[in-house]
Amino acid sequence: MKARYWPVAAALAAGLANCAPTNVENKPDPLAGDIIEEANLTDLLLAAGDPADAVLYFEKAVERNPDSYEARRGLAKSYAKARRYPEAARVYEEMIALGQAEPADRLEYGYVAMRLERWEDAQAAAAALPEAMNTPRRHLLDALLADHRQDWATADAAYQRAERMSPNPGEVLNNWGVSLMSRGDVEVAEATFRRAISFDSRLFEAKNNLALSRGLRGDYQIPVMPLTDVERAQILNNLGVIALRRDEPRIARGLFAEAVATHPQYYQAAADRLAALESTIIQ
Repeated sequence: MKARYWPVAAALAAGLANCAPTNVENKPDPLAGDIIEEANLTDLLLAAGDPADAVLYFEKAVERNPDSYEARRGLAKSYAKARRYPEAARVYEEMIALGQAEPADRLEYGYVAMRLERWEDAQAAAAALPEAMNTPRRHLLDALLADHRQDWATADAAYQRAERMSPNPGEVLNNWGVSLMSRGDVEVAEATFRRAISFDSRLFEAKNNLALSRGLRGDYQIPVMPLTDVERAQILNNLGVIALRRDEPRIARGLFAEAVATHPQYYQAAADRLAALESTIIQ
C-alpha cells in the first residue's frame, strides 16, 4: 500500500550517439576521462530505461576514474534506482568519508537510509543538511522522518511545505495520504489521494491507495479515475485481499474473479486466490 519513494540501454545508446563525433575512428571511449561531465550524461542515464544498464555504466566509470565525483554520484543514484539500497548506501558513505558529498548527495543518502530502516542514519543525514536547502524533496524527507517518530504536527507542516513548493506534488500528496491512513484519518487520506491523482493521473500508487482507503471502510467500488486494464486488475486483487482480511470471503471471491477477467494476460496471483476460495466457499 505504501509507495513512499519513491523507472538505460536505449537511452545510453541514444545519448552517446548524439554526443559523439561523426568520425567513428576518432570516437572517444565513453568511459574515459571526463566524458560524463563533458557530455552531461549522468542525468540522461538516470532518467530513463533499465536501471541495471545505468549501474553497469557507472560501475565501469568509477573503475576507470575512481576520483570522479560525477561517476560516484551516478553510481550511487543508479544503485538506488535499481533498488540496490545497501550498495547505494555504501557509495554515499564513501563519498561522505572522502569529502565529495554535496548537500544533494546527503539528502539522497537520507532516503536510502530510510529504505534500509536505518532511521538514525537518515536523521543524521537530514540534520547535516544546510538550513538554506529549501526544496520539496528536503521537506518530504523531513515529513517522512516525522512520520516515523509519529510527530504528526511536524509531519503535516513538512508535507505542506513540500506540496507548496513542488510544481507537481502528486508524490508528496500520496505520501501524505499514507501518513494520514496510518493515523486512522481514512476519509482525509482519501481526499488527499484524490488531490494527488488530480496532479498526476499516471501515479498508480495514489490510485491504488485511494481504492484501498475506500476498501478499508467496506466500499469495494473502484472510484472513477483513469486506469489501464492492468492497473484495474491489480487494484481489484488488492481489494480482494482487504475483503478477506475483513472476513468477507464471498466479496473477495467476486473481486478476484473480476481481476482475472480484467487483466489482459493471465493473472497468477488473483487466479491462485480465487482457486483457494472456490475450494472453501460452499456454492
